[in-house]
Amino acid sequence: MELYSIASTLIVLSGLFGYFNVRFLKLPNTIGLMVTAIVFTMGLFVTGHFIDDTALHWAEDLIQGVDFKTVLLDIMLSFLLFAGALHTNFDQLKVQRWPVLVFATIGVLTSTFLVGTLTYYIFGLLGFDVKFIACLLFGALISPTDPIAVLGILKKAGVPKKLETKIVGESLFNDGVGVVVFLTIMSIAVGGDGDGHGATSVSGVLQLFVTEVGGGILFGGFLGWITYRLLKTIDDYEIEVLITLACVMGGSVLAAYMHISAPLAMVVAGLFVGNDTIRDTSMSDITEQFVDRFWELVDVLLNALLFVLIGLEILILTFDMDYVFAGLISIVVVLLSRYLSLLLPVNFFKKKLNFVPHTTTIMAWGGLRGGISIALALSLPAEMSRELFVMVTYIVVVFSIIVQGLTVGNFAKRLIGADMMEARDPHAH
Repeated sequence: MELYSIASTLIVLSGLFGYFNVRFLKLPNTIGLMVTAIVFTMGLFVTGHFIDDTALHWAEDLIQGVDFKTVLLDIMLSFLLFAGALHTNFDQLKVQRWPVLVFATIGVLTSTFLVGTLTYYIFGLLGFDVKFIACLLFGALISPTDPIAVLGILKKAGVPKKLETKIVGESLFNDGVGVVVFLTIMSIAVGGDGDGHGATSVSGVLQLFVTEVGGGILFGGFLGWITYRLLKTIDDYEIEVLITLACVMGGSVLAAYMHISAPLAMVVAGLFVGNDTIRDTSMSDITEQFVDRFWELVDVLLNALLFVLIGLEILILTFDMDYVFAGLISIVVVLLSRYLSLLLPVNFFKKKLNFVPHTTTIMAWGGLRGGISIALALSLPAEMSRELFVMVTYIVVVFSIIVQGLTVGNFAKRLIGADMMEARDPHAH
């Protein structure tokens, strides 16, 4: 299919699936779109098997015409992260900056190695011939929480604001860090014998990591400052909206050219431009309204497309019951690893910052995975057990978005509510 035809088809499907969800399912939009897309795809499989396979072949051609990794990581992600950061409470995030930084760096690295190690031994017991470096790659792609899924679901879940800021702030930064960790491990795997031996020097790996992460953060601050100065010197809402769009598009292209993290750059730029103090001195009321509405609309439209694509990606999976079983086990492994990776940082910061009760448990359950994990899994080379890990990743992501996404609000309220009741009456039991 031609690019315009593919884009048009996806927009039409997103509109129809969105209508069906709002009219009948009444689920949060991101979850409802993905569920409807999965049901639609399963319906194509059934009709293709028993009646006629024309529609199924059409859908397969459609999804094979979409390079999911390129579309998400190189195009959509920068827009979505800027939009998410633009509407994040900067003052709350500033208070929580140290735990957010630790969760997004040390937490991701800890979870990567926990998931990789556990997966290596468990999959070995299940009879899969997997390399340890491939399991580490899986750990790197599945450990970061997805900001798109988190922002789309958590803000409507009724989680306490202090806790929401930690989870949302972590997700904005840790996906950029996670992509860098993934690419770093990939460079080791490709540069060596496939098992990570003698691939690159330790100093080379550290330099790659620091350049990507540090460069992305510094460049994002520079982009935000330039955008602020341009906005401050004019008062024309149409051009000012265009300037914010230029910041994202031009900034992401430049970041890729300089080999630094575009996702981190967009997060920092979005936080800078969205800061209330910056807004008050650079935007008129009407400009602020138009900028906010424009980026809210971009966020909604791209989220709709992304979650429909996630639902349709089932068409390219290799169905094998052993793979499915491995995926179900991986759900437990990923949740356990996230809980353990958060345990020490939460205990360290909770007394200083007055964390809500059961923060570790709620953050472990509220750390949703999404399209970024699937995109990275699709980029795995065949020798890294690609088909196995794509299927496993898909199962973890779907469970995360549907089950965790639909229950995190009530789960948090029950834990916090139960704890508060015990605090009021220690003899309740």
